[in-house]
Amino acid sequence: MDLQILLENFGHPPVMFFFLGLLAIYVKSDLEIPSQIGKFLSLYLLFAIGIKGGQELFHSGFTDQVLIVILVCVLGSFTIPFLIYSILRWKLNAYDAGAVAATYGSISAVTFATASSFLNAQNVSFGGYMVAGMALMESPAIIAGLILISKYGKKKEVDQSDPRAGGLVLL
Repeated sequence: MDLQILLENFGHPPVMFFFLGLLAIYVKSDLEIPSQIGKFLSLYLLFAIGIKGGQELFHSGFTDQVLIVILVCVLGSFTIPFLIYSILRWKLNAYDAGAVAATYGSISAVTFATASSFLNAQNVSFGGYMVAGMALMESPAIIAGLILISKYGKKKEVDQSDPRAGGLVLL
């Protein structure tokens, strides 16, 4: 692997912000992004990914291959949380397992952007419709996580006889 490519990847803003976050935790900084900015950035990213995915899908055309790739993306992002949830429930409660499972079913836009940049640097061509597949993978994973949490995250997990759980102890 070329060292120059590796160093270029560390220079991308998302990667640098990741390391800034690690540094902030390490030095126990009280660095905090205001919630309004976090909400704005989330909405901006959703719109930007959706618009970019739509543009790339328009340019590449809607063929049978594109349809198959998009269906695999959507089905994969919906089914992966169910598989991951069954594994995570061995160690986590229903809420945490559902949230983590939804994250695994989703896709990381930063990872996708880094992989795309790497492929472009290596002159490896790939279909622009993959951006549309990425954009469509967010919602099914979140919906699957919410289904899992609503189905299995009932109050039955709280032991009412345990005073640490906030339940009443009858003597």
